Amino acid sequence: MVRGGSATAGPTLAVVAREAGVSVPTASKVVNGREDVAPETRRRVTEALDRLGYVRRPRFEASKPPRMVDLVVHSLESSWSGAVLHGVEQAAHDAGLEVVVSAGLSRTRRARPERGWFDKLIARGSAGVLFNLAELSPAQYAWLGQHRVPFVLIDPVLEPPPGVVSVGAANWQGGMTATEHLLALGHERVAVIAGYRRKMCSSARVAGYRSALMAAGVPYRPEYVRYGNFMETTAHHRMLQLLDLPEPPTAVFVCSDGMALGAYQALAERGLRIPDDISVVGFDDLPEARWATPALTTVRQPLSEMASTALRLLAGMMEGDQPEGTRTELSTRLVERASTGAPRSA
Repeated sequence: MVRGGSATAGPTLAVVAREAGVSVPTASKVVNGREDVAPETRRRVTEALDRLGYVRRPRFEASKPPRMVDLVVHSLESSWSGAVLHGVEQAAHDAGLEVVVSAGLSRTRRARPERGWFDKLIARGSAGVLFNLAELSPAQYAWLGQHRVPFVLIDPVLEPPPGVVSVGAANWQGGMTATEHLLALGHERVAVIAGYRRKMCSSARVAGYRSALMAAGVPYRPEYVRYGNFMETTAHHRMLQLLDLPEPPTAVFVCSDGMALGAYQALAERGLRIPDDISVVGFDDLPEARWATPALTTVRQPLSEMASTALRLLAGMMEGDQPEGTRTELSTRLVERASTGAPRSA
């Protein structure tokens, strides 16, 4: 029996999830008939739904078109974005949502955001927004709040304001895992080529690298840390800088697969063989990592899963549910291939 509220009011999905002792995304899977839920978990959620009198909302109404959500991606030209699109599309299909995709979102120095894209958002009746790698200005955050537009950030560039929901990968753990792998092979001169210094994922991966060195008792060498901009050409230049040091590294952790390819080019120009002369670890596990010669050892971040998780959180928020926490982190793991080995001196 539902207590309180009007005759048509009922418990939210968050209440059901709390009653069943599961997360909101898990409860949402049961409501939407998803198969990837353990039988015992499904039983608890189903019993909570019946006990609380939760009313399942139909995905479509005959008189209304499917609801739309917007996905804003940094670019449509990369396999990184392709993985995000795949995750969003699958989750949107399961939730009965249509997706409108936009590439890039400019910032403005004016007190309010540029009108164009935001006005179109309202005009087409989008019910929510996913921002991927977007750097929103305070004015844009304020606009979204004033217009009560639900939104979720996927891999935000900067630390979001309090209360903003985001989904990302365990970047610190990924950086530590990559470095631990190189240390376990016997490398002590381990360098890192990172992206933007101020970017959340970049700083977290470097912090993980430093933690692994500290845990192994290997001295931290500032000259072995090089920042860039996640571009292949910049990583190429940073790799050359490392090779020109009086004591160059025997291994390098490169904080994206795209940058790792730039490092590959620099090493080839210097006549160095991977992994015979130097070991390389990337981050992302994009298709390019498998195609590289030699195949790149890398840290896999679950991009499609991050995107689908963000879409499911957004769908719940559109129904009035609030996530249990503002930050959801999915685990990373090392994918060993052919680009790492023991140093020559080992």
